[in-house]
Amino acid sequence: MHELQHITRKSMLYKTEVEYGNWAMNHVQGCSHGCLYPCYAYLMAKRFGRVSSYEQWCTPAIVDNTLELLAKELPKLAKKIDSVQLCFTTDPFMYGYDEICQMSVDAIRLINSFDVPCTALSKGVLPEELKSLSQKNAYGITLISLNEQYRQKTEPGAAPYVERIASLKKLHDNGQQTWVSIEPYPTPNLLEQDLGEILKTISFVDKIIFGRTHYNKVVSAYKQCREFYNEQSHKVIDFCQENDIAYHIKDGTLQE
Repeated sequence: MHELQHITRKSMLYKTEVEYGNWAMNHVQGCSHGCLYPCYAYLMAKRFGRVSSYEQWCTPAIVDNTLELLAKELPKLAKKIDSVQLCFTTDPFMYGYDEICQMSVDAIRLINSFDVPCTALSKGVLPEELKSLSQKNAYGITLISLNEQYRQKTEPGAAPYVERIASLKKLHDNGQQTWVSIEPYPTPNLLEQDLGEILKTISFVDKIIFGRTHYNKVVSAYKQCREFYNEQSHKVIDFCQENDIAYHIKDGTLQE
């Protein structure tokens, strides 16, 4: 049984300028996936004193009054919201945490009841229960490799890649909108791999987002970094155009 802390908050929904949705929510503090790219969310949480250590970050705390807050905020905000993103500073379907996953499903269902769609991104396993929710929703996974040894090194607590892909494919086969975030993509001095193999594996999705690795000294030391990310970005663009897949290259990745 995984250790899970419990907290409460005074608000849940907040406005954002990020491309995935104009509003977002984070109903968990911390993330057991413990990504070591490093994780920007962890760096910010430590910087602003929300957690004191990596170990504390990896022991998530669920916001017990999430649904109560949503029920209070949605009647006032629903008409202003195009979509709600789950989540920017945590994972809504944290691997091995059934309570967090169920809270996320319940939150999406409640948000949908106000005719507001949701976009979710996870390194966990997307629950099959999502199949019964609004088809206006979009569900994504992060997939930066197919190398399980690299996953164990960089995303030690996250779901194995094959489990993530399988759960996404099930939702796609049920008619749900699906997408993949290939970010932060590693440079060859971190991992030698073929981006084409990853793209072929996820060719069923509706959208692909591609982005470089930031905040990593090893990547910064790679002399062909700019040329590498330009080349990989064009591989994504060409693949998506050939397969009628929407795409987005993150700012700072393609620099020509």
